[in-house]
Order: sequence, then C-alpha cells, then structure tokens
Amino acid sequence: MSKNIVLHAAEEKLAVLIWREAPLTSPELVEIANKEMDWKKSTTYTILKRLCDRNIFKNENAVVTALIKKDEFYATQSRNYIEETFGGSLPKFFSAFVSKGKLNKKQADELKRLIDEYQDEE
Repeated sequence: MSKNIVLHAAEEKLAVLIWREAPLTSPELVEIANKEMDWKKSTTYTILKRLCDRNIFKNENAVVTALIKKDEFYATQSRNYIEETFGGSLPKFFSAFVSKGKLNKKQADELKRLIDEYQDEE
C-alpha cells in the first residue's frame, strides 16, 4: 500500500470494527455495527462497499476479510503524513511533535532503542 487513503470518520469506525473482528460474515458485521454504533443495515453495507472499493477489505461470499492489516494501514498513513507535511524529515516531525512538552525517561529510552534497531549501518 503506497498511496494515501483518507478515511472519513464513519469509514474509520467501521474499519476499526472489521480489523478487530475479521474474518466475519457480513450479517455478523451488520449486527455488531447495529449494537455498537446503532447503524442500520444499509449504512453498514454502503460504508463496507466503499472500503472494499478502496481495496482495504474484501467481502466475498458474505465473508469480510482484511486485505490490509491495521498496523500496515496506519504506518503508511503516518509515512505519507510525514512526507507531505515535513518533507519526509523524521527529525522535523519529531521536533514538532515534542515542541510542547518533554519526554519522560522511559519514552526517551524506547525511542533510542528504536533508532538503534532501525538505523542504517552505512
């Protein structure tokens, strides 16, 4: 997944629900969406179709499955945001992110560990 897919609020609600429950049948999805969000069947199917049209999920033989994992989706969205907003610069993003507050020791240690783990050894 390389392109930025924008999910509107209702689409994201249904996507999160599907990622949590998949695989599930579309009637099960309708029932859960009704219980948790008070959605009608038609609303659920309309939004599910939009998500399937974007190749995030598949509804085949009344079984809904994820084509893209939740973590993969949000990682791509994050990379695209950093690319578009900060010219791809992680230091600029990080500086903006922490500009209003300090990191605690645990957060700083975790970031250092991640940097060491993913640092290119050139």
